[in-house]
Amino acid sequence: MKEAHGDPRPHASGGPEGADVALASPLVAVAARNVGGANQAGVRLYNERLLLSLVRRFGPLSKIEVARLTGLSVQSTSAIMNRLQADGLLKREAPLRGRVGQPTIPMSLDPEGAYSFGLKIGRRSCELVLVDFRGAIRQRAHRAYAFPTPTMILDFVQGSLPSLSTSLSASQKRRIAGLGVAAPFQLWNWEAEIGAPPGAMNAWRRFDGESEIAAVCPYPTTLCNDATAACAAEFFFGRCWRYRDFLYFFIGEFLGGGLVLDGALRPGRTGNAAALGSMPIMTKSIGGAAPQLIACASIYQLERRLEAAGIDASSVWATPDSWGEFGSQLDNWIEESASALAYASVAAISIIDFEAIVIDGEMPAVVRERLTARTAQVFAGLDRRGLSEAEIVPGGIGADARAIGGAALPLIKNFARDREVLFKDAMNQAS
Repeated sequence: MKEAHGDPRPHASGGPEGADVALASPLVAVAARNVGGANQAGVRLYNERLLLSLVRRFGPLSKIEVARLTGLSVQSTSAIMNRLQADGLLKREAPLRGRVGQPTIPMSLDPEGAYSFGLKIGRRSCELVLVDFRGAIRQRAHRAYAFPTPTMILDFVQGSLPSLSTSLSASQKRRIAGLGVAAPFQLWNWEAEIGAPPGAMNAWRRFDGESEIAAVCPYPTTLCNDATAACAAEFFFGRCWRYRDFLYFFIGEFLGGGLVLDGALRPGRTGNAAALGSMPIMTKSIGGAAPQLIACASIYQLERRLEAAGIDASSVWATPDSWGEFGSQLDNWIEESASALAYASVAAISIIDFEAIVIDGEMPAVVRERLTARTAQVFAGLDRRGLSEAEIVPGGIGADARAIGGAALPLIKNFARDREVLFKDAMNQAS
């Protein structure tokens, strides 16, 4: 997937490679403050991941640009980038000519540097995607159902993995980092909302998703809450890496969330951090039990509105890129959802002063933009005295966020910047 962040890269001020570099935008200045390399022995892995993260975020960068961003010497930067190129993770782009001195040679992520599978388990369908190192979907398989069962998911994985990988050569297959699974937690709790027969979802109570899917998969397998995985897609492949701290709403059939703090995805103690769908919401009505956010801002609520108006609700999924015919039912759903999201956002920033609230979902881009804009309007009118400001912005991945986020998990594990890698060798030796 092409990153949608424009071109905030630094640019050379002229002169031979090794000369100073001017920062082209405040975004780069922020990045320079928030990341830092080190020349000491023992931090090679961290510095390699740091350089990969910068190239992923800003696009093609020259060695001198990376040196300026990280504070590493040009010699160290050159050695690391040459090593990453030899490993097939970076590739050279065309030299930039027309400046004083030697032309600079930017380097970008090699899309064939690594591959990963992402499995999304949804309430109405499951999907398996193969993505490359840049996050572009190379292959996909899809299966729809009335409601999911573990047996159905295992059969789908076993049948789809071989066919998706046939497009890769033998050398490319050796670069598959793993399978990431994005699945809702406690599926059995939503039996009535899904419309499954009583007791049909109980098999999920006994299903150990990570180990049982790993048993039918030849690659390392990682399981994550589906909304957290969607947040990972936005953070790793999308445009919200700009924010060091943000809260993420993903609106699908139901609603979930994700959390990024201090520039890192935070799944939480049990993997269920930012379970925003379960947040109680007191909106315009007073008295009675507060409904959960999932009952106020989920697509199944739009389906109910359509059914009540005599409109075929299946068209929500049959025409996922166009909801133009839903008229007042869509307008009313946006209004109710925006109000609930705005109240939830105020509650969230009273605990953590997020830079941004990100709204994404399984909906047309124009609907996502309308919902985000209306949420921002309602948010601006609420009593926020004593709270920090936060931007409310749309996500950039959309309906594929959960599947792509699943695929992002093995890539994050193997290639993302992680300060813990500075200490792992020492910890292993100590143990």
